Parts: sequence; C-alpha cells; structure tokens
Amino acid sequence: MAQWEKLIEQILRLNKSLRYEDLSKALKTIGYEARQPGGSHVTFRKTGKMPITIPKGNPVNKAYIELVRDAVIVSEGEDKE
Repeated sequence: MAQWEKLIEQILRLNKSLRYEDLSKALKTIGYEARQPGGSHVTFRKTGKMPITIPKGNPVNKAYIELVRDAVIVSEGEDKE
C-alpha cells in the first residue's frame, strides 16, 4: 500500500497519532496552500473551499483531524466526477 493511501486511511480512521506534518501534507496534496500570518497556527486555503486552520503543535486535537478528513472526502469525491 502506498504511503499516501496509508495516510488517507489514518485520517479517515481519525488516528490520534497523526501529527501536524501529516495533516499539512494531506491538505497540500489535495490542493490547499499554507499561509502562516504569524503565531502558532497555519491556515490552509483552496479556491472555493472554506479555509482550514490547524495549530502547529503536536499532538493534534481530534477536531482538526475531522476537518482534514472532511476535506479529503470532498476532494476524493471531486476526483471521481
């Protein structure tokens, strides 16, 4: 199984061991751009989508993993159309 598929599987299962770097990689892969205006949070933006803000610290709270999961699900659905 490819590394990307393993990451997606962990995100879909809301794996608590996911790190900021994992979520950042997933968002960038599906077309989000990272912007850090300062401070401890990074905002990821994609045209036509709601921005997603994630704190850079680890461990990442489950609520942030859920946001990324939802973005991945929508992205996967768009790819199939």
